Amino acid sequence: MNKLLKQILILACLIAILILPYFVFAQDTMKDILIKTGSEGGYLTTGVDEYTFSQILGTVVSAAIGLLGVVFIGLIIYAGYNWMIARGEEEKLNNAKDTLKRAVIGLVIVVGAYAIWNFVGGYLGITK
Repeated sequence: MNKLLKQILILACLIAILILPYFVFAQDTMKDILIKTGSEGGYLTTGVDEYTFSQILGTVVSAAIGLLGVVFIGLIIYAGYNWMIARGEEEKLNNAKDTLKRAVIGLVIVVGAYAIWNFVGGYLGITK
């Protein structure tokens, strides 16, 4: 079973590597991308975008909360997988249930924290 899981994981990674370049240039042509890169680098415009500390902090916190959400979704998938392969063994089944309960509680906490952060940050001008 471990070998099969390893093969599936490798296959998923290869598919992701092959599909990822398709989405990179989906919106813009190469000329638009080069113009955008030049203007962001400061070569086509005279003004420079300045970010305040609070905006940078808001971006970092939003990214961290988003990453935590992804971790908890991964834990939910892991617990579901363990539940499926428990095959009636009570100890494995209880471990999977505990993991699932904790992951759902963590996900609810993260979603609540994101909602509070977005609400408060919107009034303070921290979030976009």
